[in-house]
Order: sequence, then structure tokens, then C-alpha cells
Amino acid sequence: MTDFGRALLLRHGQTAWSRDGRHTGRTDLPLTPEGEEQARAAGRVLAGREFARCVVSPFARARSTADLAGLTGYDVDPDLAEWDYGPVEGLSTAEVRDELGYDWDIWAHGVDVPVAPGRAASRAADAGPGPAPGVPQGETVEDVGRRARAVVSRIEPVLRDGGDVLLVAHGHLLRVLTAVWLEQAPIDGSRFALATAAVSTLSYERDRHVLAGWNIHES
Repeated sequence: MTDFGRALLLRHGQTAWSRDGRHTGRTDLPLTPEGEEQARAAGRVLAGREFARCVVSPFARARSTADLAGLTGYDVDPDLAEWDYGPVEGLSTAEVRDELGYDWDIWAHGVDVPVAPGRAASRAADAGPGPAPGVPQGETVEDVGRRARAVVSRIEPVLRDGGDVLLVAHGHLLRVLTAVWLEQAPIDGSRFALATAAVSTLSYERDRHVLAGWNIHES
């Protein structure tokens, strides 16, 4: 039987917003100095591995992570972009809950919520203005799941041909992609906590998709 390849996942290193627990979707923040060192450490975890294909999110925090990890010759795939958080971009869960007045959860309630434009004042200057209340914004978890399925469909022929693939992307996107890989609903990505610059492995047991390693850092 042919030995199938493995898909390794690398979340980008720390940014100021990931450090502070703020939703960071389309705001393209740089890595912090600690995030840069995390990326180098991830490179040491990956050292010696050969990849038939390396694919990276278009955002700078992911591309910087790939560069600092020593990866070269990678492709950029827009489908690896982080969840578009719309009106909750730049806000922490606590801030959204305070604004809405209930125990909001991104997985359960989504991002199309009436967060007032004035809340933009609490965000970093580069977050941009908040959207008008009641206007649909951002993506649903199912939207993210569709993008994740598209990525899986493109890498699986490489894996089934025996090649390993590395994906460098973002926390929520990679959690949804893992759920999709395991043939679960995208919302089940909520069950997979993923730290910055962690390495995880998706693999096969016979023909079954399995999780072979999760949230690994340099020891």
C-alpha cells in the first residue's frame, strides 16, 4: 500500500493582537519580537523535513513566520487567509460581550453582530473604522469551512501521492481546516486550541483522515 504523506500546520508567531486576545482577521499586523523568535523555534521543529509543497497565507504575519522558519519556494493561497471578523475585528471577546450585553461566542454566534462603530476607538489605529450596526459583515464559520475544504481538496492529491505538505496560516482558519480534515463540521474547530507558532500534523490511518500531532513547540 502506498505510504501517504502528511499535512503539517504552522500557525504564525505572536502579534500584538494575538498576545492581547484581540480578533485579528484582515488587519495585517507584524510579528512581535517574541513572535519572530517563536517562528525561528518552529523552524527548528521542522528542520530536516522535506515538503513536496509549502503553502502560506497572503498575510504578512504568516509570510514572515515562513521566512523566519527558513522556508523557501512557498506558494501563497488566499484561501488560507484568516476568518474575516468584520465588526469584531480588533476586539477581544470580553469587549464584544460588554458591547452586546450577553455571553457572545464567535463559534456559536458568529461575527455579524451589532457592534457600534464607536467601539473602533478601542482598537489599534490601523484597524480602520467599524461597520454600521446591522449591516452583514465578515464571514460565517461555514464560509471559512468552504475555504478550508478548497485547500484540502488541493493538497490531498499531493498527500496521496506520498508527498508532505506544509500550511502556514492562522489560528481559527487552521482549527476549522482540522475539523474539515476530520470530516467534522467547521464549528467543531472550536474544540482545537492552537497556540502561536505551534506545529500540528494531519495524517492518514489507512484511508481514514486522522490527527497525528497537535500544538507542538520546540522542547
